Amino acid sequence: MRLPALMFTSSHCISIVAFSLLTGCAVVDPYNIIGRTYVPPPTADSPLSIQAPDAWKQQALDQVWNTINERYYDATLSGVNWPAVRAEYEPRLKAAASDDAYWELLDKMTGELRDSHTRVHSPKQVAQQRAYENHSLGINFLELDGALVLSSVHPESDAYWAGARAGMIIKTINDEPALAVFRRMLAEARDSSTPWARTRGAVRKISAGDIDTVASMTFVRTTGKDSGSEINANMKRRSFRTPPSNANRVLPSGYGYIRFSNFIGSMESEILRAIERMKATPGMVIDLRNNGGGSLTMAQTLINAFLPGPKKGARLLTRSGKAPTLMFIDLLKLETEFKGSQGRAYTKPLVILTNEASASASEVFASTLQDFGRATVIGQRSCGCLLGFLGYADLPGGGQLAYSELGFITPKGKRIEREGVAPDREINVALAQIDRNSTAAMA
Repeated sequence: MRLPALMFTSSHCISIVAFSLLTGCAVVDPYNIIGRTYVPPPTADSPLSIQAPDAWKQQALDQVWNTINERYYDATLSGVNWPAVRAEYEPRLKAAASDDAYWELLDKMTGELRDSHTRVHSPKQVAQQRAYENHSLGINFLELDGALVLSSVHPESDAYWAGARAGMIIKTINDEPALAVFRRMLAEARDSSTPWARTRGAVRKISAGDIDTVASMTFVRTTGKDSGSEINANMKRRSFRTPPSNANRVLPSGYGYIRFSNFIGSMESEILRAIERMKATPGMVIDLRNNGGGSLTMAQTLINAFLPGPKKGARLLTRSGKAPTLMFIDLLKLETEFKGSQGRAYTKPLVILTNEASASASEVFASTLQDFGRATVIGQRSCGCLLGFLGYADLPGGGQLAYSELGFITPKGKRIEREGVAPDREINVALAQIDRNSTAAMA
């Protein structure tokens, strides 16, 4: 989970720089909000200017290791022997066969913290994220009942046009048994907050890649008169746009329904308007399935919309034990306080839907309203991926680092990281449900 990006004009930057020189940057910007977005170029007489072309690799490793060592929210680094991690990974990074292999390995090093929010993005991933794109086969899948099952297929993917649909079984990948390939990729994937979060890395290792690279798969139909028949497909990886999306409507039952892909600030006002339009409904469903999170402040704003009066929310954990600040102004309060929306609040029954892909800000929203007794959570236990960072740090070589700076304790004292939000009513996914909802979510 991250806070919305902080915006500065040139005059702001000049003032901040001047003030920093007078008072000391660590005092003005103790969380390095400004500095993390800028990597100074080497000067003409800098030693960097005469180093080997790939000297950035050592610099990137140093920056990642030092930043986490000095700024990670938990001074114990979750009990991980961080110097030993560096000793293990440094020679492997020096021997990386390619830039892509280097970035993947550097990310895997951060995975030793078992934290989905502390991660390294390669330059390719940075570019895709900024463009709301992903370069992949356009499919998602999961292991279910001893098979690898398609959970979504993008309608513009080669897989879709070959006839693959959600609910089908992937039998082979590049002529190997699919489940064996998946489990091998799972063993190679970076560690994360929970076993489920780690499986996302294995899916990416199979599906993602450079545009126009090819993979072959055999899909097995599981329903209808052709059940058991196979589809063989050679598929290219393509660029898919993944802009934020939301949908809201009054259902035929009369209940309100709101679903959105991420907690993105640009969608906040539209969702608030949807809640307001549905004030007369007898109950509302907020569907956070596959919502990967985003802005903490947006989650807090939406929580307020369902509270008639003040409440104390989650407690934040930081390395210093103090609230994060910039220019002596608190960016967040250690003790979250909700004012509520008084007479404008939606106070009728509320249901929140979650699954294993409900993460980060989704978990703040669901756990807080659950703890307040304000909402019933239905579905699967959530991701268990609830830490926070204040912005990406640029790395030499063009990559970026995110590192966890905030921990969370729910109003009732629960830790969601590595545990997830436990639903009040648990509903496990079955193959038939995936097939019935084959167009509900696209890769």
